[in-house]
Amino acid sequence: MPYGEKTKEQLIEFSYQIFKFFENKGVKAVVMACNTTSATTYDTLKDKFNFKIYPIIQSVTTILSELPIKKLGILATHATINSHAYKNGINKLNSNIEVIEQACPEWVKIVENRQEDLPESKKEIKQDLENILKYNPDKIVLGCTHYPYLLDNLKEYTPESMFINPAASFAKYIKTDLENNGLIATNGSGKEEYYVSGSPKNFEKAASIFYELKTSPKQIILN
Repeated sequence: MPYGEKTKEQLIEFSYQIFKFFENKGVKAVVMACNTTSATTYDTLKDKFNFKIYPIIQSVTTILSELPIKKLGILATHATINSHAYKNGINKLNSNIEVIEQACPEWVKIVENRQEDLPESKKEIKQDLENILKYNPDKIVLGCTHYPYLLDNLKEYTPESMFINPAASFAKYIKTDLENNGLIATNGSGKEEYYVSGSPKNFEKAASIFYELKTSPKQIILN
């Protein structure tokens, strides 16, 4: 962490090891909730495993391409921006939308370390946002799972309605696709398990920003 500063080769290796772990667990589907890995590794790995893979960027670009707008901003990590995955995916379906991209390399660290109220963090967030606002986008995609947690900061400079969190559309897409493919669970029961390659305690602390964990994470070593 953060993934956004890793090379494409590193990200492919990380993702491959994670997918092998899931394969050994016998999963029926894997959600690539991370924009960075979706942007850089999906095309390389998508046909190497026997389960369904849902990459966030490739899944939501269809929805974004149908927006009745002329300019769309993308805020994301360096790796996602350098891949042009959002821009290429949207323009392949709708060449009339101008896609403006802006990397925000410090935002993940700001969220993970809960530093959004520090003066230097506020300055960083404002500067990155202003870099994209100067192009007068109609909407701005928060192209990283961490970025919606900075909305309180972002809406100080432009209306909250300007921002799109693609996670909501992504979740609906996954549910519909699982239903259409006869893969949705219907018995109403299940369990949650968490595995981390780093510190379980650090994961619990960081995860508490997003979600209340039902069970403690287990540490694993990926080969």
